Amino acid sequence: MEKFFVGKLISYIQRMNQKQLAALLKPYDIGGGGHHTYLKAILANPGINQDQLTSEAKFDKATTARCVKQLEEAGYVYRRIDDQDRRAYRLYPTQKAKDFEPTLRRIFEEHNRRFTSCLTEAEKEQLSSLLQKIYDSYQAD
Repeated sequence: MEKFFVGKLISYIQRMNQKQLAALLKPYDIGGGGHHTYLKAILANPGINQDQLTSEAKFDKATTARCVKQLEEAGYVYRRIDDQDRRAYRLYPTQKAKDFEPTLRRIFEEHNRRFTSCLTEAEKEQLSSLLQKIYDSYQAD
């Protein structure tokens, strides 16, 4: 049996996770590729600018611009020129996004429950703690 490295397993799991979430969100006109990450961040931080959003979502600027444009076209987000920096935009959720937020939370919760259904509660806690520890160690670099 081939030994898998942790990074490779995390990558495989992430791809499976994104594929399943994309399928769950497709009926709501929310694409894959992290659109839900951006929408969630904009709902949590109305008025966030694209640079802040890029930093929070941990994607590159081009991906952020593309996803924001698609969320805007789908009617979930609108842009407003920043009063302090006329070259920048502030991003806000539309009423459609606000109305969708409880459904989005439910989708995330149900998906997470199904995704971790093979684990005990103690294993879920341990996994979360260990992954957080790895993540935190990268943030220190």
